[in-house]
Amino acid sequence: MISRLACVIFSALLAASAAALTAKAQVLPDPHADPHEDLVKPPDELPNIPKGERNRNLDFLFGALKAAPDDASAKAVEDRIWAVWTSAGNETTNLLMSRAKKAADDKDYDLAIRMLSAIIEIKPDFMEAWNRRATVYFLKKDYVNAMADIAKVLEREPRHFGALSGLGLIMQEVGDDKRALEAYRKAVEIYPRLKGMDEKIKTLKEKVEGRNI
Repeated sequence: MISRLACVIFSALLAASAAALTAKAQVLPDPHADPHEDLVKPPDELPNIPKGERNRNLDFLFGALKAAPDDASAKAVEDRIWAVWTSAGNETTNLLMSRAKKAADDKDYDLAIRMLSAIIEIKPDFMEAWNRRATVYFLKKDYVNAMADIAKVLEREPRHFGALSGLGLIMQEVGDDKRALEAYRKAVEIYPRLKGMDEKIKTLKEKVEGRNI
């Protein structure tokens, strides 16, 4: 599974020419649009997960996520998964992550990237630092670096629905609807009630595969 996801990401990088990526990056954003609107990201308030339950609890949580009977139940499980992912188990790293989040919220993307890069250098196996940096690169419209970081996330956690959703957004931005649809479908396979995915998949399915007659 991991190697296939990596192939999808890097083949997409090759397919999207540098000129196309540059042209997209130079498009002036809609001043009324919220660049965070479509992102799948952790909530501001996360539940506490006992330290001993963190890693051994993930498989159970993903099972519960897939079986959740309603949106509220699914969201509660999603929040617990984010709580596991975002805890570095180190006070210094947690503090740097908090400061990087504030910098990104303040749109000081360069500062956020420097902080996240420092975390990655100290703790390269901390998956969520790669995911947060991918998000910041996406907000900067630096899709090449965003996709490289997404590849690192999916190597560590192929079930990362946030990274898969982000990959889909980037593929849409560069005009690769087929790979965007594949990424969204994979995210929904993992998290059937992931907010906003049904409409995205429906729209892209009609564009890529045509309407059912």
